[in-house]
Amino acid sequence: MNAALYLATVFIWGTTWLAIYYQVGEVPVVVSVFYRFVLAAAIMLLAMLVLRKLQKTTRQDHLFFLLQGGCLFSFNFICFYTATESIASGLVSVVFSLATIFNAVNNRLIWKETIPARVVLAGAVGALGLVLLFLPELGGQSMGMRSVKGLLLATVGTYLFSLGNMITRRNGSHGLHPATTNTYSMLYGTVILAIVLLITGQPLVVPTGEFYLPALLYLSIFGTVIGFTTYLMLVNRIGPNHAAYATVLFPVIALFLSSWFEGYNWQLASFVGLGLVLLGNVILIFRKPG
Repeated sequence: MNAALYLATVFIWGTTWLAIYYQVGEVPVVVSVFYRFVLAAAIMLLAMLVLRKLQKTTRQDHLFFLLQGGCLFSFNFICFYTATESIASGLVSVVFSLATIFNAVNNRLIWKETIPARVVLAGAVGALGLVLLFLPELGGQSMGMRSVKGLLLATVGTYLFSLGNMITRRNGSHGLHPATTNTYSMLYGTVILAIVLLITGQPLVVPTGEFYLPALLYLSIFGTVIGFTTYLMLVNRIGPNHAAYATVLFPVIALFLSSWFEGYNWQLASFVGLGLVLLGNVILIFRKPG
């Protein structure tokens, strides 16, 4: 079961970055994220009501659902979508692979777990890999600033995702299934996005692009309802550190899709950088026998 959940998560989330690319541009970022999660939340709620699978929850649980909605189903995706306006979606996925490092750090800060020495080494190797991956993007001054903006936004979004993992761990320790936590958290995330839209006064633009609607459906159903459920089931079953190892393979799938559909140009620094990012994750995974 763990292997099936892992492979499903890797394949689905490795392809969602390209779908995000097709949602960027025509419709404002927050509106696109709102469309995605209002649809996903409606599907989840309807399914859970029909199947009668919603668990009983407390007021304290709903406070954590609200926090999870902010970290996993609203603000982090505003960061990811905005980053995709500045850099290739495949590069955003590479930054997202830092979730393994952030989870290790947050487990230390929140759950008081010791950070192994290999985490420090993995972080250094991965950071060097990111620098090399972004070197081709830093050619001109204007392009360089756009790339830096994209890198920073993707990093913030990944850290919020990691915080969401910590909240998921808390919810799991209280006997809550990811299907229940996802349903409520998506609802809260949708409310947060609606409030942002009201505050900023952004209109609900009707998309006309031929790829927008298919991308929206894929992101809502597969990327959100199925992808997050399988991933958070992994978090509950094997912990956030091990579950985040799924991000090791995301960049490979996403970057090759970027080169095919977005025109991402591979250079020597790109291959070396991706290799170092993956090596950093392998170092993080590796444990001495015994």
